[in-house]
Amino acid sequence: MAAVARPPLLLDLQGDRAARGRKSGARHGITVRAAVASTDVAVIRIGTRGSPLALAQAYQTRDLLKGAHPELAEDGALEIVIIKTTGDKILNQPLADIGGKGLFTKEIDDALLDNRIDIAVHSMKDVPTYLPQGTILPCNLRREDARDAFISLKAKSLAELPPGSVVGTASLRRKSQILKRYPHLQVDTNFRGNVQTRLKKLQEGIVTATLLALAGLKRLNMTEHVTGVLPMDEMLPAIAQGAIGIACRQGDEKMERYLASLNHEETRLAVSCERAFLEMLDGSCRTPIAGYAHRDKLTDECKFRGLVASPDGTQVLETTRSGQYNFDEMVAMGKDAAKELLSKSGPSLLNWS
Repeated sequence: MAAVARPPLLLDLQGDRAARGRKSGARHGITVRAAVASTDVAVIRIGTRGSPLALAQAYQTRDLLKGAHPELAEDGALEIVIIKTTGDKILNQPLADIGGKGLFTKEIDDALLDNRIDIAVHSMKDVPTYLPQGTILPCNLRREDARDAFISLKAKSLAELPPGSVVGTASLRRKSQILKRYPHLQVDTNFRGNVQTRLKKLQEGIVTATLLALAGLKRLNMTEHVTGVLPMDEMLPAIAQGAIGIACRQGDEKMERYLASLNHEETRLAVSCERAFLEMLDGSCRTPIAGYAHRDKLTDECKFRGLVASPDGTQVLETTRSGQYNFDEMVAMGKDAAKELLSKSGPSLLNWS
């Protein structure tokens, strides 16, 4: 398992309050974990969750900023600020039970609005379809592989799992698609924790198999754990899975210029299409929704596929769209696909309790 390199300066917003005011440069309410030489360069504070995957994404952002802007390569020009979110604090309940959108983003958004950080790095699949007033999300990094990985010590695929096998996942999206094809399996939706924790639970035999985003395993250099990769027609990914989004305060032109240099427009448009689909459905945290948009290599068009389902997999509705690869048409495609599924599903499919 490859270790993730530590940043030059690591801050923790939830850390020891007694450390306030240290000469190492701690700001109010922030504990400085490690000090570096002082610099005249204006510091950019990068807000992130503290999981190994979230940190890997923050380090990737840091390194891209350094590579694109020589002034940010100087010691102390960039800081990583760890913020613990509600989703990180409550680990003994299924995500659907603690509910509400923004479980993994709210506290980071608050820090951004309070000027405790300058930019916020998010997994786009965790970002609600609305943004807090005063923030914008102008940047998506190039998307990593959006597929799900199957991991098991006892089988090579979901199809090979014997009846009664328990698959661990915190995702109702995964649960519904698993049970649609393999109703003889059991799914534990309280299978939570970071990637390392889930793999440990798997090794301890708490579950027979699990599914994880392939993108996260790649960013953590942990693909050696992958048993197999699920094709899109078997497991449609979460909205915006594999994409990283970076937010800043509205009107902060300096940060907007920095982020513009990192934006991958093809990814931004695909994510916008998928999020338009999700926004129109307005599904709750208890609603299995999946969708994926991409550029077709042969036609250069956008291809979109969307899905909504019941948690037990007995009802699964899907639709597809294709059209020009531009923002307006792709957002319209996502909304139109959602309207079709809404008309077919009725209100009951989107309001599970």
